[in-house]
Amino acid sequence: MGRLGCSISGNLDDSKFSKPMPWIGIYVAAASVVCSIAMAADAYKGLRYRKFWFPSKYFSLNATTLTLIAVAVKMSVDLNTAMPSRQDQLAKLSSAVLICTVMGNSMPSIGTMENNDIFMNIMALGILVITLVVNICIQLATGAIYIFWKEHVLVMFLMLVLLVILCFSALTVPTTKHYFERKYSKKHELALRECSAEACKSIVKKLKDDLTKYWMMAHTCCPQFVMGRSVTCTASGAFCLLGAATLAEAMLRSYLTPWSYNFCIGKSDYKWSTNLVLVTQTIAVAVGTIAPASRWFIAINFRCPKRGKKSYKDEFKLESYWIQRLVEMKERPLAVKIHDRRYRKLAHDIKYQALDFCIRMQTGIVLICKLVRLFSILFMGQFMFCIHRCKELTRKIKPDNSILNNDSVSESQPNPKQDLSRFVLHLEGEEELVELMMKNNCDVPARWMRMGKKMEPKYLIQLLEKFAPSQGFKGLGEFDRDDVPSLDTEEPPNCWALPVVTLTSIAIALPGIDHYLKEKLIRSVNQGLMFVRFAENNLYANGDLKNIRRAAEILWLGVDLYHKWLDLDLHKMALQADSSKEILQGLVSVAKGKYMESKNKNMIGCYKVRASKWPNEVLAANSMYRISQTILLDYECKNYQMGERLYEGLARMITDIFGACLTTTLPRVIFNKCIHSTIEKREESVRQAICILGKAENLLKILDQKSLHNLDPDQVVSIDEWRSLIKQKHQLPFISSSSDGDKATLSSPDLCLTIE
Repeated sequence: MGRLGCSISGNLDDSKFSKPMPWIGIYVAAASVVCSIAMAADAYKGLRYRKFWFPSKYFSLNATTLTLIAVAVKMSVDLNTAMPSRQDQLAKLSSAVLICTVMGNSMPSIGTMENNDIFMNIMALGILVITLVVNICIQLATGAIYIFWKEHVLVMFLMLVLLVILCFSALTVPTTKHYFERKYSKKHELALRECSAEACKSIVKKLKDDLTKYWMMAHTCCPQFVMGRSVTCTASGAFCLLGAATLAEAMLRSYLTPWSYNFCIGKSDYKWSTNLVLVTQTIAVAVGTIAPASRWFIAINFRCPKRGKKSYKDEFKLESYWIQRLVEMKERPLAVKIHDRRYRKLAHDIKYQALDFCIRMQTGIVLICKLVRLFSILFMGQFMFCIHRCKELTRKIKPDNSILNNDSVSESQPNPKQDLSRFVLHLEGEEELVELMMKNNCDVPARWMRMGKKMEPKYLIQLLEKFAPSQGFKGLGEFDRDDVPSLDTEEPPNCWALPVVTLTSIAIALPGIDHYLKEKLIRSVNQGLMFVRFAENNLYANGDLKNIRRAAEILWLGVDLYHKWLDLDLHKMALQADSSKEILQGLVSVAKGKYMESKNKNMIGCYKVRASKWPNEVLAANSMYRISQTILLDYECKNYQMGERLYEGLARMITDIFGACLTTTLPRVIFNKCIHSTIEKREESVRQAICILGKAENLLKILDQKSLHNLDPDQVVSIDEWRSLIKQKHQLPFISSSSDGDKATLSSPDLCLTIE
């Protein structure tokens, strides 16, 4: 028996070595497909949300995408596999063009990275690009690439230029982030002063106007948008477009004029998979070119002269932020300690020379990118001028219906007269972009509001309209009483969600209530808990309430999906009971049993844990016991003998809890979403806040007159503080409507978005 891979005679048997090659081609094609899908997703998202600078969310520079790229360019780094046919040679070229497309497409993503991530990802990409260039050069020398050598040389040049642009653009990211953080803080103070001066507006109107300001600030300082509108990104779009045009030219010439090329006869070991690779990578290049080409086109579209002549004297001015980080690095002493003075001086001289070279190189790159942009403007100037003239003629011919449509303007839109130019954050040299950014983004908050409004909680609104919250939300003090002791010696704190879940469970268990009403209540509570969860996750992310909130979420999951409180079937209980009083007594008994069962298992008591750290079952049992026992004590005096009367009482308590929570926490949470997020996530955070306001707009209007005057902002966000104030009625000044029927307004500073 011969050794593995050897024949009996001792010769190496390589007949099976090439059999897996088509599967490797499929692997390369699959990686190319994944890249094209990710880039297509970014393109679709940019088109859908009218972000024509196309942020990179799904296809950004990271370990995953770099690995995919390394697999996708396998054809270009294959040094010794014979690839003689037209498809083989085109596949090698498409792999090289693909990496140019990837660099141009994902360039804005470096704005969202931390400094260490930028360095590591750029280094990994640089190693990949250099390896690819070296391998292509070897193949050109050995003849593995014998056709399209001019195209390969051009693509390698573009590849290196894009890598250098990407590296030196990354140097500006920390500088611009720091600059925009300071600018955002100053504009934030301006927004606070303007908000405090608008006391006559309703809370919903204030929130709309303020969110419009914060959106403008967050969007214009978004690191991806800052990178996407930079001159280096514009130039990379031009180079990317040139790379795609090179591949298109090679493919068209090879298919339309095949006699101009002398292709060798033979087949590659990749066989039919080469065609698959070529098709998938061509699609990836086409899809990936959309974003960089759009950035290039928008940049030159704005800067092309629209009327008359335009001066380009400031076109080649170098802004300070391009080299500021390099200058700071040059002025900073070396961190390495060298004791010998001569070597220390030598090290500093080397550092100065190296950084001087980098500064000159950065200056040259920026000026070259500006030159590329200027050539693009001159090249496309007449074409763009014709487009603008056609648009102006169309606007003149088209009748102006703005006067007719004034009455149909949605209330969800912000104040159209609001001047937002002072809230546009921009860099040095971007002064001419201020008006454009304001014009293109002033209506974005209204669009997000409308999207949020489409998802408004209709069942919750119906619940609040049917069972209107009481003046001052007095139901918060009625769902349990101080003379009903806790099941243990200590009383756990309350969160907003747990009493609502317990009250809803009792309502579902009541006999004689129409099944449709119970289902409608469950849907209403489900929508209300979405807002409660949003508020609690932002205000009480940590602390004693974390465990209680988790208990409420787990408990509600069973109630919502299976109509079970823990393992108790509420519907079955309602069918077997004769009266509401029997249901309440049964729930009290079950709650006591759950507590004793947990205590016997040594889950509490002997561990001496705080009440807020009790197990989920014990927290749920304690809440059910206290609320059910309270209702039993009030059973006679509040005429709860009638099941419908008890159901209405429970529904009113639920609406009071929701009303107090939404009125006091939602404006604060929306405000926190605007200021307490990092610069990389701030735009998305403000967008979420706008959508939440769109969902809750009608809710806040319903609750507008149900709040309290002169409450401390730190107290009203807590349900226990609310309950304490409600029980001390002599400290509780309720809102009363004015004699002329005007709506009462809130004076709480957090509802004006002026929390310090």
